[in-house]
Amino acid sequence: MIVSCEVEDFSDKTKWEEFIPEQDGTLDSFSIVGGKAVLEYQVKACSKLEIMNLDLSNKYEVELPTVGTVTSVTGTDDKPELYYSFESYAVPDAIYKFNIETRKQEKIDGLKVDADLSQITTEQVTYNSKDGTPITMFVVKNKNCVSDGSNKTILYGYGGFNIGETPTFGGSIVEWVNSGGIYVATNLRGGSEYGEDWHRAGMLEKKQNVFDDFIGAAEYLIDNNYTKPDKLAIWGGSNGGLLVGAVMVQRPELFGAVVCTVPLLDMIHYDQLKIAKLWRSEYGDPSDPEHFKFLYAYSPYHHVVDGTNYPSVFLRTAENDSRVDAMHARKMAARLQTASTSDSPILLCVEDKAGHGAGKPVAKIIEDTTDVYTFLRSTIGS
Repeated sequence: MIVSCEVEDFSDKTKWEEFIPEQDGTLDSFSIVGGKAVLEYQVKACSKLEIMNLDLSNKYEVELPTVGTVTSVTGTDDKPELYYSFESYAVPDAIYKFNIETRKQEKIDGLKVDADLSQITTEQVTYNSKDGTPITMFVVKNKNCVSDGSNKTILYGYGGFNIGETPTFGGSIVEWVNSGGIYVATNLRGGSEYGEDWHRAGMLEKKQNVFDDFIGAAEYLIDNNYTKPDKLAIWGGSNGGLLVGAVMVQRPELFGAVVCTVPLLDMIHYDQLKIAKLWRSEYGDPSDPEHFKFLYAYSPYHHVVDGTNYPSVFLRTAENDSRVDAMHARKMAARLQTASTSDSPILLCVEDKAGHGAGKPVAKIIEDTTDVYTFLRSTIGS
């Protein structure tokens, strides 16, 4: 919802008037361009651009290139040109110019990519989680991909901190799909895709919902013959590292490989290190007896079971990570190596000249990505 008021009345909510009513989707941005209202929504984890007169008449939707993400919207009140940037899994980030009077648009600049994108398709599917909640996810694959259960597949997730998973371009995803793989991104509870209630449904005592959503995604992919357990890899970092760590110990038979980067894994001691105490509002406070119960119930490190056939695991952390202490990955690697009865490798990489990931040089990103995909090709298929 958007409200309006006189500037001098801003502090008096009784004088606020509804300008644009609440509707389906989460509102990400609002601006006035060429004398018209421009609203950018997120609907089912995809962007939607709407334009209307300031009296809310003559509303129409801008036709976007495909399902994807609008990352910025700009323009001025006195000119009809609207500029927006857009990207999707097989659409590199580009800038488009849209005339709000003629409704004509053109691509004016964009990222140049030396790769064949013509055979890549993105579909959005919906499945039910354990408690019946509908969950959406994006499946990126080659147009000629056959659903015979043999496809090497990456299942990616985050599910926390009100951060959504929307379609964005990635060169490594393109290479993976063009080499015969499938890439899947999930819209788990805990994220921002369906508003604040969606976020709250995946935090504190409801965190298990996120893991159930992710397990449901894996089961859907297997049941519908996209892949099979020994060809399915899960990947997550930071809060997503907690995600893949938790589902791995809860359902180890579902996965062939796990990529777990800069993760939280010991949820009983997480808040005692670095800045993690700031996340008690998201995860809970282990010193609170009630919080301890639900934190311990899913804490990945505490639920590794001796004699279990765990999948291949690649744990990656950094010595100088100022957010998540490297002890999480170190302890988990040692525990898994002791407990697992499979021949699958349990690998640990601790970088001594890196942090949580922000600001990492391009050369280092390439090196890290190469390591991950080398691991995946050696475990779930070339």
